[in-house]
Amino acid sequence: MTQSSEAIVPLGAIRFNSDSNKLEYWNGSTWFQIKTFSPNLAESGDAAAGVRAIVGGGAGPSGLPDEVQFFNMASSGDAADYGDLPQRQYLTVGTSSRTRGVFMGGYTNSPSSTYINSIQSVEIAQLGYTSDFGDLTQTAGYTGAIGNQTRAIRVGGTAPTNPGTNTMDFVTIAVKSNAIDYGDLSGSCNNGNNINSSVRGIIQTNEAGTPNRVQFTTIPTTGNAETFGELQRLRSDGSGMSNATRGIFCGGYSSPGLVTFMEFVTISTTGNGTTFGDLTSVTFREGGHASPVRGVISGGMGPSPYPQLTILQSVNFATEGDTADFGDLSKARYDAAAISNGHGGLG
Repeated sequence: MTQSSEAIVPLGAIRFNSDSNKLEYWNGSTWFQIKTFSPNLAESGDAAAGVRAIVGGGAGPSGLPDEVQFFNMASSGDAADYGDLPQRQYLTVGTSSRTRGVFMGGYTNSPSSTYINSIQSVEIAQLGYTSDFGDLTQTAGYTGAIGNQTRAIRVGGTAPTNPGTNTMDFVTIAVKSNAIDYGDLSGSCNNGNNINSSVRGIIQTNEAGTPNRVQFTTIPTTGNAETFGELQRLRSDGSGMSNATRGIFCGGYSSPGLVTFMEFVTISTTGNGTTFGDLTSVTFREGGHASPVRGVISGGMGPSPYPQLTILQSVNFATEGDTADFGDLSKARYDAAAISNGHGGLG
């Protein structure tokens, strides 16, 4: 079958191709075949239900891979292949709406080693499809990300001439375009960790002098960040995950070693971090994913001699306690972008 006037087809439309007997997805310029999922990944329901998690880019045993992996957060299990990024990159961050994820900034070695300002997008329900989205206002790696259904905000990071920038910029997730200025943090930020609800984004900045300080911003507006409170420990290269009410800071490095416990805050009220539980597999440089019920930590590196990890470990937001085994990535990853279409920013 053919479409007589594809120019007017709405983004995200799905059709059945009677020639190939396959469902196809319109990405704005061409039709892509919708792949079937493995049996443990709910034929199409995991994406629609807000429980799909994606791990993009990062570093692994073979250097900087371009593979993207995904898993279903509704039940324990291993990750599967999603597709490939347009370029190899790590030190990348991401966030998502319910249907589209964005990977922002990072570092690449292809064709040469450099920090990048590119933004890539993934259509969460469509395996195998990633594309160029636009550019950040500056090149940056070691950044953070917060967002809601509408906006994705890049927070701080390391730029080629600046080891810790305090800038933030944002894009509207539904519209592919370049980022524009959002506001500033009170100090420099790199290797920070972030959580959010649909209204408020919370940022641990790791800034010199006040490394445990946490700041917040109101996502639907623009402007500078304000003080939220303090965490119990510095968590350089840790991760964050949140539902609509509670955010958990996980892992990370704090001299002389890795942080073994998690702490949480209530997003709607300012305050300091409270102990949540311990990591059963201690890690840093990991990813954090969330559904409304569950948080999952993906990969990372373990304590010295810093093995690269495949482990997925989970917690339930409502109940403090230690992480439990959830499954494994198909390949070890660290410094990857971690997104999920059920995180706290989506209500």
